[in-house]
Amino acid sequence: MGSKPKLILLDLDGTLYFAGRAIPGAADAIASLRRSGYRLRFLTNTDSKTPDQVLRDIESYELGVRAEELFTPVVAALGLFAALPAPRLFSLVSANLEPLFRPYGGDGAACSHVLVGDCRDRLDYQNLDRAFRALRGGAELLALQHGRYFKAADGDHLDTGAIVAALEYASGNSARILGKPSPDFLDLAARSAGVTAAEIAVVGDDATTDMAMARAAGSMAIAVRTGKFADQTREGRTIDADQLIDSVADLPEILTRVG
Repeated sequence: MGSKPKLILLDLDGTLYFAGRAIPGAADAIASLRRSGYRLRFLTNTDSKTPDQVLRDIESYELGVRAEELFTPVVAALGLFAALPAPRLFSLVSANLEPLFRPYGGDGAACSHVLVGDCRDRLDYQNLDRAFRALRGGAELLALQHGRYFKAADGDHLDTGAIVAALEYASGNSARILGKPSPDFLDLAARSAGVTAAEIAVVGDDATTDMAMARAAGSMAIAVRTGKFADQTREGRTIDADQLIDSVADLPEILTRVG
């Protein structure tokens, strides 16, 4: 499995909790990793809520996630726009996120970027067409994430990637992904902890995001058999990981064998 990692990147939904319940042993595993001296970061592709709202939502799981340890696509997007010279943005995101991106607002031909996220509360033909026309005018297409679907307590639901795919098809543009599996997203977390990608282990349930990001960055990949794992196995998807474990509860013991 390679040398012992210094930083563990843990996926949230599907890895630490699933369908409204904490994965058995998840909180104990996190506490054990902290006692062993590992630095922790928690990565999620949740793109409908602010980071503060995500933290509040997961408080009931009693996982001990700290604000400075949480990285979401919204964090990545805000960091990107803050570093750009005078970006002009058309955002097709949840109304909940609009205040965060309002300082960069633009429209039509004046846009430098179109940002797409979870927009189920704003998705209509008019807004989709405005995004399309901005892309035809030369704007860059950015996606908070590119998931096909997400799992909830009541079943599967259409995710952001379907909307992004429609805009890619219509405009002929390819989206730049800000969340998982973008290696830039991993790098954001790595820089916060002062480590390199080679010193990271990524732990998650999704071959298309968690494991793909680890592989693209050259980090250790550890897959869990919870969350989306069963769906992807039925689909015949290859789980490209250095280690496959039943759940995150097994992670501390597995890491003792590394290095």
